[in-house]
Formats: sequence, structure tokens, C-alpha cells
Amino acid sequence: MPRTDEFYARRMLDVLPLVEARLRSALGEPDARAAVTFLGTDRLEVLRFHEGDVVRYATLGMSAQPMSDPTAMLADPVEGPRAELVLSVRPGVSDTDKVLRPLAVLAASPQVEGVIVAPGSSLDVGEPLWPGAPFTSVLVAEPGGLVEDLALDEPLDPVRFLPLLPMTPNEAAWKRVHGAQALQERWLTNGTDLRDPSRRSVPLD
Repeated sequence: MPRTDEFYARRMLDVLPLVEARLRSALGEPDARAAVTFLGTDRLEVLRFHEGDVVRYATLGMSAQPMSDPTAMLADPVEGPRAELVLSVRPGVSDTDKVLRPLAVLAASPQVEGVIVAPGSSLDVGEPLWPGAPFTSVLVAEPGGLVEDLALDEPLDPVRFLPLLPMTPNEAAWKRVHGAQALQERWLTNGTDLRDPSRRSVPLD
């Protein structure tokens, strides 16, 4: 089948209902959703799910287009990695619902900045993720544990649901020197509750 603009548009529209269905099957019914549109980007949504004592925020729309190599002359409108972002926090301590716009900013970064978001990456919004948050950036973790990858018809890559782990500025700086795996091991060794919206930085000495 020839690659026409109509073909691309149809493929983009076909992906998002499947992505939302996968999120619902894994996380339940969303109890809130918000739409955000940035100049020059497609519409993005953030869905909120409550599961016990955890609230999860998941983007919807980032996977409509594949992420492209920023060094490529032309972006491939069909082939390339696709992803959505998932953030899990404990509710009630902070106004974490204000994370909706920062999450949408991160989800728009492949379109706006031409970056590929992948496990081990750091993403920084340049301001607290929510009012009073000690975090301005997140570490992108490995997918598959919370929401399984969504396989799509050839030649489309599967959609991966990437967990986001909030980092304090000290942790982000330490991660740049020592790497993502070393920071995650430090969190694990210290029993860090990564869902605590007001936690302090892990000891880094």
C-alpha cells in the first residue's frame, strides 16, 4: 500500500483508541481527564486513575506519531518508537493533579524538541512538577511492569508505557554523572518510596 497522507492520518487515529483500551484494561476506569494543546503539536490528554492508595496519571496522544531520530533529515511518519508516560504517586499530601500540564509538556517533547524518550532518559520541565514539589525532573524507567506493551500492525512499532520516577535536583545531577542504573540501585538500597510526593533526596554520599 502506498504511503499517502490519508494513510498516515488513518493510522494515527487508529492507534489512540487501542492505547486507551490498554490503559483501561491495566489501570481501570479513569476518574478524570484533561486535554492540552500546544502550538504546532497534536492534542494530548492526561488520564487519572485511582488504584488503592495510589493515583496514576497516564498520557494519551504521545503515541499517535512515532518518535524520530533528531539527527534524521526527515521524520518517518510511520516507523519509529511509540510511547506514553505513566506517573504514580500517593494522593492527599500534595496537589499532584497540577502535574497534568507538566506531563503533557513531557509528552509533547518528541514533537516539539525532536527527542526520543526511552528508558534511562532524564526529562526536565524546569519547574516543580506540582506546587511545592521537590522535583523538577523525572527518570524514565523500564516499561512492562505496570502496563504491557501494545503491539500494533506492521510496520508500526509497539506502544510502550514508560513509568516516570520523580527526581530531586541533587538526584538528577548525580544521575548525570553515575547513570540511571546506579541511581535506581541507590533508591532500592535505601528503600526509597518513589511514590511519596514530598520525599527527600536519597543519600548520595
